[in-house]
Amino acid sequence: MISMFRNFFQSKIGLPIFIGFLIIVALAFAASDISGSSTFGGLTGDDKIAVVGDDAITSIEMTGAMNNALTRARDQDPTITMPRFVAGGGLEGELDLLIDRYAVGIFAQQYGLRAGDNLINSEILKISAFRNLTGDFDQATYLAALRRQGITDTILRKDIGDGLLAQQLLRPAFAAPQMPEAAARQYAALVLERREGQIGLVTSQTYAPTRDPSDEQLSSYYRDNRTDYIEPERRTIRFAAFGADDVDADVNPSDEQIAARFTENADQYGASERRAISSFVVPTEQGARALVARIRGGTSLETAAQEAGFQVSSGDLRDREAMATATSFAMTENIFATEEGAIAEPARSTLGWYVARVDDIERTPARSLAQVRDEIVQQLQEEALAGALIDLSARIEEQVDSGTSLTDVATEFGLEINVVTNVMADGQVFGDLQQGINPGLRPILDTAFQMDESEPQLAELVPGVQFLIFDVSDVTESAAPPLAQVRDAVTRDWRRFEGNKLAGQAAKRVLAAVRGGKSMRDAMREENAALNQIEDISLRRSELLSAQDRRIPPPLVLLFSMARGSTKVLEDANNIGWYVVDLDKIETDPIEGNEVLLAQTREQLAPALVGEYNAQLARAIREEVGVERNAEAIETLRKALAGES
Repeated sequence: MISMFRNFFQSKIGLPIFIGFLIIVALAFAASDISGSSTFGGLTGDDKIAVVGDDAITSIEMTGAMNNALTRARDQDPTITMPRFVAGGGLEGELDLLIDRYAVGIFAQQYGLRAGDNLINSEILKISAFRNLTGDFDQATYLAALRRQGITDTILRKDIGDGLLAQQLLRPAFAAPQMPEAAARQYAALVLERREGQIGLVTSQTYAPTRDPSDEQLSSYYRDNRTDYIEPERRTIRFAAFGADDVDADVNPSDEQIAARFTENADQYGASERRAISSFVVPTEQGARALVARIRGGTSLETAAQEAGFQVSSGDLRDREAMATATSFAMTENIFATEEGAIAEPARSTLGWYVARVDDIERTPARSLAQVRDEIVQQLQEEALAGALIDLSARIEEQVDSGTSLTDVATEFGLEINVVTNVMADGQVFGDLQQGINPGLRPILDTAFQMDESEPQLAELVPGVQFLIFDVSDVTESAAPPLAQVRDAVTRDWRRFEGNKLAGQAAKRVLAAVRGGKSMRDAMREENAALNQIEDISLRRSELLSAQDRRIPPPLVLLFSMARGSTKVLEDANNIGWYVVDLDKIETDPIEGNEVLLAQTREQLAPALVGEYNAQLARAIREEVGVERNAEAIETLRKALAGES
């Protein structure tokens, strides 16, 4: 419940709203047709998945929300598929979010809250995706962005309007409440709590059948658990890299080109001088000259400045132009007329009168053509090579755009084709997780999983240096394989599943024996001599909460939520077996005097309290507005998304 509002504003265009923040809208709605009445898995686009108040959530809108949610999920797991996402509860979670968005919008309007066109327009103007190259809002860019995302101006405006209404409605609930001290003391005391008990595991392996299942049993189990065996999409990527080594051109410059470059950059090769100074600025000329006289009389620049209340700054070596920018033209002339270590004549700048000492002088003599010839040759060769490479890439791109195959392009330009098979969206090789694609290919991975087969594309891996032409083939869609291909794995899982059912019955018998007064060890030994996985537990709750990854084993979570002297059973989520959890003792240190812990507890629980208030408000809003779910349509959509129909 508390986590519900963390996801509440992940709408189909991404509209997170937080107190003190402006609404930020990011176009992320899946590219799907949102109009018309097309058929999808037995549903039409107008079929009602749910009704909130008088407004219907259609199957096509729900499908778009699911596509967008899958896109977000792939940021964390690039190989996740729609069937696996649905199997993990994705459909139910996204439907809850969509229902809450509708309910909050309807409720806000019923009580007179409004989001006017001008306010919505101002939010649209803030979206960077709708700006042109100059950074200004552009109507053509706006409409093109909407078309790419498959949404209309009306839908975008409704989403923004709903978000603004939600902000007005929920802002009071986001005001950080303070947990009462008495309640905070109760929670703080829990941190100091120590629990002692035992956890025993009744393994499914102990009770797993050794016989093979019948064909009917195995087929039935595979059908019921098909989503557990869905294999990710994989593709074969073919590519040919080219760079400077593939350029067949004479890049050596002529004597005339070398001489022309020398003449062009004559200033670069002529004599130059740079100087570094330490200086400070005085408001008046009289003051500056008095300080210069004192420094020339033997007082250091730093001492004179400090006693007069000024701050000395030292700079790097600068040529005349840079020095004039940093000080003034007049002061630069004085600085470049002063010997190293001497004090320059003061001169005026926009800030005041400079007092400066020349700290360092770097003089570079002029260089002849013979002296810089090699440097110029290298420059011209690099430029010619870059130009030739760009020309080569342009010719290859022209071939690609005209529909020429990768094989033909590689043959014409003498490129070597490399092949990587069974590549998954995360870059790993299917069936061999120790092997992955070359890291240099990762920039093209996302494109490779969006492009059609046998339609090569050109990519610039290193700008102006390394290019790649690539295509994909042998696309294997994500799906559960035929049973025959995974029969051994399914048989193993069936045995564990059947064993887990028997282990559950055994765990309940152990539970009854422990509740009847027997020790955990005696009860498990009498049930089955092979049941010997028992662990004695003595832990503080603070030790549990300090776990680095916060992945607390479910049996320990149960142990810390039970009453003293109670015994319970818990099924493992992966058919490993059943836990028997027995809590013997609870000890709590006094909280009095530990004001630091009390303050930390109040601070840490404040966000949870905000979330709980919001969850209660959302539940009340749903009840008042009225929500009706179409169970049949939801199940039909679930099957369609999971590939079961």
